[in-house]
Amino acid sequence: MAPPMSADAFLDTLRSTGVRVVEVGDWREHNRNHKGPWGPVHGVMIHHTVTHGAEHTVRLCRDGRPGLPGPLCHGIVTKDGTVHLVGYGRANHAGLGDDDVLRAVIAEKALPPDNEANTDGNRHFYGFECENLGDGADPWPQAQLDAIEKVAAAVCRRHGWSERSVIGHAEWQPGKADPRGFTMAWLRARVRDRLK
Repeated sequence: MAPPMSADAFLDTLRSTGVRVVEVGDWREHNRNHKGPWGPVHGVMIHHTVTHGAEHTVRLCRDGRPGLPGPLCHGIVTKDGTVHLVGYGRANHAGLGDDDVLRAVIAEKALPPDNEANTDGNRHFYGFECENLGDGADPWPQAQLDAIEKVAAAVCRRHGWSERSVIGHAEWQPGKADPRGFTMAWLRARVRDRLK
């Protein structure tokens, strides 16, 4: 079990990767902590946004949408590989997911099928939304894929986690498809190589 790192440590961890990091407004204090605790944290969850355009994507992920207030993640990785920090603390990104998956992430074992939605994931995962339409056709530029890999690996390194602590939203919550356009096995292999 790991307490979340401080916002300053999170910023330093991401910047240490060499990716461009943009701080958006009061991101350090922008959270949903009044809805419940954040932590202990156990992993990094990757999403796609089903949006197009960096400015619109960042605004949506920061502010939320009707019925789902922001922040919708901690950071957004836009097509150019920039990471935009929009929140820190509890964020509306993971939702309810499978407790068996959480146990596998904690044990760093292969993930079982996600067939339940009985556990609060917003409490336990860092969340990165990645700008993409999620239709399987919208491209993932190399700069964006590199940034996703780097930030996921950096958070894992900071906490002493392996690549098995990086999961996709589709692996956590039944009915979700994200991220679509690359496989999490492929991303975990890249994170594993980076952690060597």
